[in-house]
This record gives sequence, structure tokens and C-alpha cells, in this order.
Amino acid sequence: MNKEKEKLLIQQELIGLSVTQRIKVVTQPKGGYINPKELNTISLGEGIDKLNPIESITPGLVGIAVDYLTRFMLGAKIEDAFYISIEGSKIVNEEKKARKLAKHIKGLDEKSVLNAVKLVGYDVCFRAGVKAFRPIDNIEPDSKTIENIITMVNRSLEFFKQYGPKVLDGFTFTGGYTKTVSAGDGDFTTNDTLWDFKVSKSPIKKEHTLQILMYWRLGVHSIHPEFKTIKYLGIYNPRLNTVSRIAISDIPLDIINEVDKDVIGY
Repeated sequence: MNKEKEKLLIQQELIGLSVTQRIKVVTQPKGGYINPKELNTISLGEGIDKLNPIESITPGLVGIAVDYLTRFMLGAKIEDAFYISIEGSKIVNEEKKARKLAKHIKGLDEKSVLNAVKLVGYDVCFRAGVKAFRPIDNIEPDSKTIENIITMVNRSLEFFKQYGPKVLDGFTFTGGYTKTVSAGDGDFTTNDTLWDFKVSKSPIKKEHTLQILMYWRLGVHSIHPEFKTIKYLGIYNPRLNTVSRIAISDIPLDIINEVDKDVIGY
């Protein structure tokens, strides 16, 4: 057993794990609880070949920036769209600095995107702790990276024109957590679909399909009535500009029950 997995299992016993942490220690069946090949994938237009091939910051920061900027451009207040980032800044006593960055996020101009990318650098404090934090002054997206982020946010806005409107965004699963899975937050829901956003260059993996399945089950058990009408689980990738969905009715009940019991702990 590697050290990371051993450490996570100890944490699981003490305070529980986040959804993504729990997935790291779960042994899935061959092909996954939901085989990615079972998702129906379509293209919404221009894809990765129309983006600049090299970015100057980590894919994780790009993904969070695209996610939060999309929420903001869809009408969320800045303090709601970047809530986790601002909460993370408090942990390292830089809330004033974070709020100054937030104040200068106005839209999809280059300065706004630069401020957004720096601001999401605080996310890691909230999600992984201070040890993982790196000074945000060292986060310097170049013009090509900023251009990619703007393109991916615009693609995401077009996606919502086709599949929206948005119902929930940046939600937690209050009422649905267990001793095993005690944290995790989702991206978006529309009237009939729970969506997770991924900006990876790679195809969907079984870890991603388990993640969206866990989000749905947590949501059904949570205080949010909106999950009662969810009929599809979906992944949108603005980098590839692809939509991948599976109908909940196509997921075997024994798989759902197994994830409920053995993965989440219901």
C-alpha cells in the first residue's frame, strides 16, 4: 500500500474523506462502476485543436478558473462564484488580498481573468490545507493561457444555452454526507442533469464517472429537492468541447446500491 493511500485510510477512520479522496482508495470493478464507454459523447464544435497548445499554469488552476468564471458570467455574485477561494484565503490570513482581486473581476477581459486565476490559487488552502498552498504572486498566466481560459468560458456559456438553464451551481451536499464521505461539492445542475466540468486533455476515466455517480447519490440524500428530478449524469469538457451523458435508468440498480453501501457508507 502506498503512503498516500495509507494516510487517506487513516483520515477516513478519523474524520471521513472528500469525494475525490474516497475515490483514490476505492477498488472499482473492472471498467469501473460506470464504464466511460457507456456514456454517449457528442461534440459541440471546435475543440482542443483551436486552443493554444501550451499553458503557463497548472491544469488544475485553469479548470477552477474556467468553472468559477462560468458561474460568475451566468449571474452568480462574485463572492458566491469564488466562495471557496475566498474561504481559503482566510486560512492563510490573506482575505483582504483575495477580496481586492475579486473586486477587479468584471467579465472576460484579460485583467479580470488574470485576477481570477490568482484568486483561485487560494482554493487549495480550503481543499487540501496550508501545506499545499503556494504564494499566489507566483501564479502568472501568460497571454496564451488567458486566451484559452476566455475561449473555454465562452464555450461553457454556449453549452448552457443548449442544455440550460442552470438550476444549481457550486453546491454542497448538506444532509447527504456520511462518516466515510464527509466533504465534496458539485459543479452544476440543470433541470434534468447533474453536470461535472472537466478541462482535461484526456478522455473520461472511471474515476470521473464514479465521481459524478457519487455526487448524484449524495445529492439525493441531501437537503436539495432539485436532485429528485435528475434523469442524467453528465460531464462537459470545454477544452475538448464535448458533452458526455448517461441516463440514470441505464445504470443497474445493483451498482447504485453497491456504491451507496460500500463507497459512500449509507
